[in-house]
Parts: sequence; structure tokens; C-alpha cells
Amino acid sequence: MNQVDVIRAKPLAGVVHGFLGRRGGVSTGILAGLNVGTGSSDDRDSIIENRRRAVDAVLPGAGLATVYQVHSGDAVHVEAPWPHEQRPKADAMVTSRPGLLLGILTADCAPVLLADAEACVVGAAHAGWRGALAGVTDSAIAAMEKLGAVRGRIAAVVGPCIAQPSYEVDGAFRERFLGSDPVNARFFTAQPGGQPHFDLEAYVVARLQAAGIASVEPLGLDTYSDPDRFYSYRRAIHRGEPDYGRQISLIGIAGGNSVDG
Repeated sequence: MNQVDVIRAKPLAGVVHGFLGRRGGVSTGILAGLNVGTGSSDDRDSIIENRRRAVDAVLPGAGLATVYQVHSGDAVHVEAPWPHEQRPKADAMVTSRPGLLLGILTADCAPVLLADAEACVVGAAHAGWRGALAGVTDSAIAAMEKLGAVRGRIAAVVGPCIAQPSYEVDGAFRERFLGSDPVNARFFTAQPGGQPHFDLEAYVVARLQAAGIASVEPLGLDTYSDPDRFYSYRRAIHRGEPDYGRQISLIGIAGGNSVDG
């Protein structure tokens, strides 16, 4: 795990970005690798070093902005990184400032990176099922438009997240989505055992497309089934592990002076 694993996507070609997994970090034990989650029990010096490595792998010298993710539909405009204890509670960020990386932490939820390269406006969203249903991607797009982006030009990529075969839910979960819109039944399928399984990735893609984003690409990478590459909250629960790591997805704008993180 010496080299940071940076996954890039064609729709964001020319835009500084990367979906990172767990490879290339200094954390050990059940959190081994590039754990960036301050909510974990990991050694704080290890987390700081892992975050430094993540930034250097995508945009060396950049400032790193993160939010206090709460599974909401809220987006915020970022001009500079906040002190850790002053991070706003939100689940999406947008910026037009060069030298700044927006960082979304996940461990099964879907990270979504967005960019209007012509307008030099980028966004990042944390889309768990609650935030996705609450419209966090819609909020990110609207916030990008306030900075000059045009939704018809925005490219969006849905990064590594839990896949449908790994995501068993209950009937109440399914009814919540059907109550929002009956067409959401298409995102559920019954697996052996009879319980419904939810396709989070496909749902997020559909929300982006419905919002008028023409260029949407899902990476199709399952966090649950690939323990060597990704952290997974649900996998940790099923294994009876006391803690789990978080990976980070980053997007920014090259050029200009970097900012302090």
C-alpha cells in the first residue's frame, strides 16, 4: 500500500480530480491504508499524513476543504478551508477558486464529483441514501450555477460506493423511496432470501440525469466487495469490526496560488 490509488474518469478529463481508495496510506490494523476519517479511532498523526498524501496525489500544495457530513441535501460555497472545528454541516461543496480541493469522505455512500470546465466551477457531493433522496446533487448543481456554471455543460461522475448486490435493505426503506416517487421501484430488486436490494449508484445517476446533466458516468466500483481497495461501513459491521476507515474523493481547479489547509 505504498502508492496512493487515484481513480480518474474520462468525463472529468482536464479537471483536477481523483477518487481515492485505501491504498497508499500509513494507518495500520483494521484501518490499514489511507484512512482520512477524523471520526474514526485512528491515530490523528496518521490521518493528517494520509490527508497530506491524498492532496499531493491530486493537486500538490492545494488547500483541502471538507464539511461536517450529516446526510443532508445541503450544499455550501467554499472560498478557503475551514478550521476543522468550524466546518459547516453540509453534504456538498462548490467552488471557483483555484488551488483548492473539495474533499468528500465515504465508506459506502456515493461520492459525486462535478465540473463545468468552461466556467471553471467544480462541485463535490456526499450522496448516501438520505442525502440522495433529499436532493444533495440538485443542491450542488444549483450552487454551481450561482458561480456561473451551466448545467448543460456540467459533467458528473459517481465514484466508488456500495453496489446493489451488497446493499440489502428492508421494506420500510423501499417504501420511503416509493413514497417519494413510485418510479423509484426500478432501483430495487429482490435477492435470494427475499429482502430488497437498493441500487444507490443507479439512483444517483438518475437524479443527475433528471436534473439536466447530460454527461454522467458511474464508475461501477463496489466498496463492499473489494476490501483491499476500499473501506466499507457495512462490511465492517458484518465482520463485527469495531471501527471502519473512510476514503476521500477530491476535485479542484488548477492554477493560481494554493491556499493553506
